[in-house]
Amino acid sequence: MDWSPSEMMVVAAARELRDGEVVFVGIGLPNLACNLARLTHAPNLVMIYESGAVGARPERLPLSIGDPSLVTGSLMICGMADVFQLLLQNGRIEVGFLGGAQVDRYGNINTTVVGDYEHPKVRLPGSGGAPEIAIHAKRTLVIARLDKRAFPEHVDFITSPGHRARGGTRESLKMPGAGPVRVITDRGTLSVNPDAGELELDALYPGTQVDDIRAGVGWDLTVRAKLQTFAPPTPDELRLLREVVDPRGHVLREGEPCKSIEPRGTQRTQG
Repeated sequence: MDWSPSEMMVVAAARELRDGEVVFVGIGLPNLACNLARLTHAPNLVMIYESGAVGARPERLPLSIGDPSLVTGSLMICGMADVFQLLLQNGRIEVGFLGGAQVDRYGNINTTVVGDYEHPKVRLPGSGGAPEIAIHAKRTLVIARLDKRAFPEHVDFITSPGHRARGGTRESLKMPGAGPVRVITDRGTLSVNPDAGELELDALYPGTQVDDIRAGVGWDLTVRAKLQTFAPPTPDELRLLREVVDPRGHVLREGEPCKSIEPRGTQRTQG
């Protein structure tokens, strides 16, 4: 069965979600993962978008948070202030799903600038609602392709807080949410060590080695003694992803090389 690293990443991210959870989701890879989860093992997933669409069930891939496809079939349409004040800051969001241009060893996310803030090499889209999500969601998932430039030891700018920054911790800053508990990449997943506040390698995808992950991060990555292994995408997951969720390849990279695999593993389950 052929699948690309990006497809494996989206499938792995979708498997992190549980049926019935309330998820604050954005556009792009997080959106693909949530819609795939809803079409497979989590039909009662409640998706909330920053624009005010609550319980969205889009029939096609939304291209922005203001896409009309989010309105049809939604449980409620409200103002952005209501989403943040009544739902997110009120502790009603179980999962925040974020992407990022940079993610560091402590789970801090940068979507603001690459380089010096006053004279950046690249100016990124900015924060949007991501900082509030990272602070208030009961747990946050991050999805990003693995690359040393995207995973530096320290981000150039902290847009959304992780677990430690400049000597401060989530506890000392009184952030109510658990923060980024897992980072899903296209080669494996990193999970936070609750004591050190640092991301550690906890799971590999089929055909991926530990050295592949180490080569993609900018710090001395800790590898957990017992690594989990994800099963490859099932035929049904691939069919839904390619034919229903993102049939035009708007988000998944077109022409990306695929891996051909033989062994079958056991799908990772939630505890």
